[in-house]
Amino acid sequence: MLMKSSTQSLTEQLSARISERIRNRLLAPGARLPSVRQCAQQNGVSPSTVVAAYDQLLAQGLVEARKNRGFFVRESGRAAHAADDEDARPVDPGLESAAANWSTAHWFAARAAGRAGPGVSPVNATALIRGMFHKISDKPQPGMGVFPPDWLESTFMPAAVRKVTNSRALQDFSLQYGEPLGDAGLRRVLAKKLSTLNVHTVPENIITTVGATHALDIVSRTLLRPGDPVMVEEPGWAVEFARLAALGMHILPVPRRADGPDLEVMARYCEVHKPKLYVSVSVFHNPTGYCLTPGSAHRVLQLANQHNFHVVEDDTYSHIAPEHATRLTALDGLQRTIYVSGFAKILAPNWRIGFMAAPPALVEQLLDTKLLATLTTPALLEKALALCIEQGQLRRHAERIRTRLDAARARSVKLALGAGCTFAAEPVGLFGWVETGVDTDALSQRMLDEGYLLAPGALFHAERKPSTLMRINFATTQEAAFWKIFARVRDEQAR
Repeated sequence: MLMKSSTQSLTEQLSARISERIRNRLLAPGARLPSVRQCAQQNGVSPSTVVAAYDQLLAQGLVEARKNRGFFVRESGRAAHAADDEDARPVDPGLESAAANWSTAHWFAARAAGRAGPGVSPVNATALIRGMFHKISDKPQPGMGVFPPDWLESTFMPAAVRKVTNSRALQDFSLQYGEPLGDAGLRRVLAKKLSTLNVHTVPENIITTVGATHALDIVSRTLLRPGDPVMVEEPGWAVEFARLAALGMHILPVPRRADGPDLEVMARYCEVHKPKLYVSVSVFHNPTGYCLTPGSAHRVLQLANQHNFHVVEDDTYSHIAPEHATRLTALDGLQRTIYVSGFAKILAPNWRIGFMAAPPALVEQLLDTKLLATLTTPALLEKALALCIEQGQLRRHAERIRTRLDAARARSVKLALGAGCTFAAEPVGLFGWVETGVDTDALSQRMLDEGYLLAPGALFHAERKPSTLMRINFATTQEAAFWKIFARVRDEQAR
């Protein structure tokens, strides 16, 4: 909230708020700022204050004014057009107001073409990631994909690090590169842990990585080339869409249903596009929470064998999921499947320890890709993690998290329903897939002004389109204060 008693003027406060969002990529290049009138109403200031703030942003080179259209975040490297020089000044509020009165049809047409409408600056995948590092506010963040730090606090992790560093072998393994595949002790522990999920493998077929996302990247860079078709579940993990797009892959979105992927769509893709890879979150799917059924899993593996593509199964949420849940890798025996998981979600985000279990025939290729990118992974933390798993501390920690999450989920669901929302999927796991009744791209920008970062539904689609859904984190949405503000802002937007 802008404060009149602040040492900064209202103009300086507003300009600083917008510039911070631009620098943190919460306002993407090319995004249109709210009209002067909209911004004034949202922040409780006069139109002249907004014009002055926008003028400061112009002077800083962060935004540009387009004649009769409004203010836009300047795209990096964008060349200034000489013909527009005379227009690089505050636009008359009347002109901006007219620009804001686009017809509904024009607005949706622009959105369908990938352009945000007036006053709407989409929160994208990197914005959520940046939100993990640059706090929007001290409030719990509904859009985050991680547990709150206080949930992850423990005494056993520092103890494990101390025990490992007190070892006489510390100097030996600190002054040389570690094993290419990863610490042998950790890989042995991981092979044993995977057997409890009916995923049977040997340490030699496990490769440690710098987090699960790194493992997914290694798979993509090993098995794919730019332009290759890749099937990805939709709605799906926003970062995976962004990552594959950045690598130049041809993304084939497969609708995700409660029992698994839309098999008819997959079959058509296989016939027409000959995909090289299918990326799946079988258990506690993000964002819906769906879990794969055995029948659907069996048919997916039939398609993989028939059409010669690999399946990478991201089991990031395995620590809070039932051991008996259906996993493609368990049914396939790691023939066409690659199992990926990590420990950032449940244990230590900054340790960045992930791993993959792969078919023997692919291990050397995957290892070569890892070596080219990171050489090896930090043996010290891998040894400490192995100790935490061996002594049962990770298992007990995960049980505590699951119990706490169950209670938080119950509270969040009750509050969401009380705020007039419904759930598009059964509330399970860490995330809820919530129907809000309004466009959540616009809602997310309004909620930023209240100090909350949302995860709008459009974010979870390969090609962004208007959505009234949003993903919530049950661990960070159990406070009535958030839902009270959410309901007010949503109702204001609906009006």
